[in-house]
Amino acid sequence: MNAVTQSVLDEIRRNVSEGTYMAYFSKINLAPNGTTLMIRVPNVFIETQMKGRCNAVLINALKASGVDYREVEFCMDSGEKKTVRRGPREVTAADDGGGTPNDKVLRVRGSDNGLNSKYRFDNYVVGGNNDLAVSAARAVVDKPGERYNPYFVYGGPGLGKTHLIQAIGNEILAKKPNTKVLYVTIEQFYHEFVEAMRKKLSGFTDKYRKVDVLIVDDFQFIVGKEKSQVEFFHTFNELHQKNKQIIISSDRLPSQIASVDERLASRLMMGMPIDIQMPDFEVRCAILKAKAEMAGFEIDDKSVEYIANNIKNNIRELEGKFNQLMALSELRGVSPAELIEGGYIEDTQMTRLKAITPRQVVEKTAKFYDIDPKVLYGTSRIKNVNLARQIAMYMLNEELNLSTVRIGGEFSKDHSTIMHGVKKIKEAMKLDFGLREQVSIIRGKLYE
Repeated sequence: MNAVTQSVLDEIRRNVSEGTYMAYFSKINLAPNGTTLMIRVPNVFIETQMKGRCNAVLINALKASGVDYREVEFCMDSGEKKTVRRGPREVTAADDGGGTPNDKVLRVRGSDNGLNSKYRFDNYVVGGNNDLAVSAARAVVDKPGERYNPYFVYGGPGLGKTHLIQAIGNEILAKKPNTKVLYVTIEQFYHEFVEAMRKKLSGFTDKYRKVDVLIVDDFQFIVGKEKSQVEFFHTFNELHQKNKQIIISSDRLPSQIASVDERLASRLMMGMPIDIQMPDFEVRCAILKAKAEMAGFEIDDKSVEYIANNIKNNIRELEGKFNQLMALSELRGVSPAELIEGGYIEDTQMTRLKAITPRQVVEKTAKFYDIDPKVLYGTSRIKNVNLARQIAMYMLNEELNLSTVRIGGEFSKDHSTIMHGVKKIKEAMKLDFGLREQVSIIRGKLYE
């Protein structure tokens, strides 16, 4: 790393959180080229973030470090770039004899540890919706069994939980190939447990209790499986006492899962439960642009923004709509913009999302807090009413992309009041997990 790059990175590190630094800035390199400063990035994910939400931070760091160029351009670092071929099977450099030793270790070990090697940190788009979860995940990779144990991540379906928890396993293996990592869904755990009891098979306990890292997905499906809960409880205790890392994902907190044993629920909360929210508009655009880059598919910004604006509640649906657009474009031989203008990818979901009105947002919010919607439109300053009103303002701004002026018209309030309310909720959600959970539930109700 050259001195210029180090100076700029040091300046950035002083002004952003460690998680943000590691996610976006730690792998960039600066290469002066005449009057142009080339910023080399390892992948399209980082490039997109650099051009968007990180642009101001980067510019300020350059100025503070005395770096002044007429033009700044981004380029992919050829030393990091991987070839991606489309097809039913993931293709990596390891297929033709290339790649790093770690790539081969992951491929060989993938068949018996349950991990999918395509899930990595470097192809996981980080945003305000998941930056805390990613920061904690990186801490787990650095010191498995010591920090955030158990690592419990929760959030709605299709928000990238599986990608993130498997990425932890893959990163740990990349650093220490001999680590015993096991990824399973809770359904797999349950079925193997039942089969072992029914056929009196041995080896079940050893499989789950003699690992260094146990990753369990979709924990919410343990509901109603009492004996499996007891077995998992004892497995958890043994691993935790030996300082083995436990990683779990769920669509809700343990306390919100019906019939989960209180002892087990309390142990799962021993670390720091972290939620993942739906990504905001900019992150959704970054995800789509990254997928297009990896697929070698050309798509204009307006088409990306159209999909990002219309698919808000599920990343899988976002990617599914992109895949549909890509397939239709190749099949018909027309551009994405022409398909969108022609209404070829319009569907009932997009129509439903467009049909959501500001009044519906206010009514759903009011119902959640058991408040008459008319009260939210009023002037009451009671604490719970004021909170619900500000959340409704936030939802109108975030979900319907309404301007603060338009929202002010809805509530008969001035522009500055709306800005204050929206900003207050945004700031509070960064640290208040209870509030984030409430907003997530209201959002889910809105799109039911």
